[in-house]
Amino acid sequence: MSQDNTPSETASNRAESHPTASSRLPRQAVFIVVVLSLFAVEPAAAQTNAVCSADNLPSMIEGFFQLTTALGIVGLAVVWQADSLIEMFTITPEQKKGLKRHKRSAMKSAVVLVALGPLYTVAGSMMNLPLAQCVDLAPW
Repeated sequence: MSQDNTPSETASNRAESHPTASSRLPRQAVFIVVVLSLFAVEPAAAQTNAVCSADNLPSMIEGFFQLTTALGIVGLAVVWQADSLIEMFTITPEQKKGLKRHKRSAMKSAVVLVALGPLYTVAGSMMNLPLAQCVDLAPW
């Protein structure tokens, strides 16, 4: 009698074809998490927006955004004036180019800061985002 060891019956192939308990456990855990998230998360998603239903929270968010926008604009003015002052005392053209790049980047940051609030307000209301319904992030 000769023994035929076909490749499908070797020890390494048997271990790959039959999952062990340690390899089944992560699959079962993922399956349980997915099933629970489908059924358990639905009631939480159906609740009303907690930010809009709070008494003073929407006005606090608006005030915080207006304050940070105002501080950003004041910061731009300070950086711009400081760079202009330093630019008067620089000698090399390379330093002047660096200061002009810094002023440009400060201006871009201020424009983004001022544009994000109204952009979120308009785009959020078009997409029916719940926070955009009750919070106006326009800084003026």
